Amino acid sequence: MALSVDLNSDMAEGFGAYRMGDDDAMLSIVSSANIACGLHAGDPEIMASTFAVARSKGVAVGAHPGFPDLWGFGRRNIPFSAGEIERLVAYQIGAAQALSTYAGHPITHVKAHGALGNLTQQDEGVAQAVNNAIKAVDPSLVCLTIALGHQERLAREMGLTCRSEIFADRAYTDEGFLVHRSKPGAVIHDAAEAAARVVRMVKNGAIETVTGRLIVTSVDSICVHSDTPSAVSIARTIRDALEAEGVTIANFLR
Repeated sequence: MALSVDLNSDMAEGFGAYRMGDDDAMLSIVSSANIACGLHAGDPEIMASTFAVARSKGVAVGAHPGFPDLWGFGRRNIPFSAGEIERLVAYQIGAAQALSTYAGHPITHVKAHGALGNLTQQDEGVAQAVNNAIKAVDPSLVCLTIALGHQERLAREMGLTCRSEIFADRAYTDEGFLVHRSKPGAVIHDAAEAAARVVRMVKNGAIETVTGRLIVTSVDSICVHSDTPSAVSIARTIRDALEAEGVTIANFLR
């Protein structure tokens, strides 16, 4: 079993007076945080305050760019061209760099959000566009990519540093893709179930599909979404379960 693994969560996903998830609680559990950059969620106030809290808790931070879709929370596909995606991602990385530097805790990675993130796994053109934006803005930033996807492969080919992510609270198809959120069982809400599954995936170095199939992959980071009602319980139970198995929770920059 790996001696250590990163535990990450997507955060700062409120907007103005609207709040999403318990970021303070999650920042006491995870080792890295992906900060919304203002297009699918987030704003300068939430970004700056979340970066500051992450700094105080020693949690590494990254940009979490998505489609400009506040109404749909970035979970709807929007048919932008490859060039438009590059510039949308570059724009959001820049916003995250500015606010994180302002808060004294600069970003160290980039993870695409929602529909955009799913496309980086399955669509080579979108994956290339996101990677092009990262390389153009700051090639030292780590690409946090969905395991077994196009972005992971392309990032390595481009000479970018890449870390592979699995999801604690999302089911996988036998093709290695995330089960669509519209399908029953796509989101795992039970903390004990999620934790037991994560321990198995880390032990096996593989994602576990809905039929029990194991698909071998690097497991550098585990994501727990912060916008579900049981998010804090799931994250804490997963951390406790992994540590009970002798696994250290540590940021993937190690």
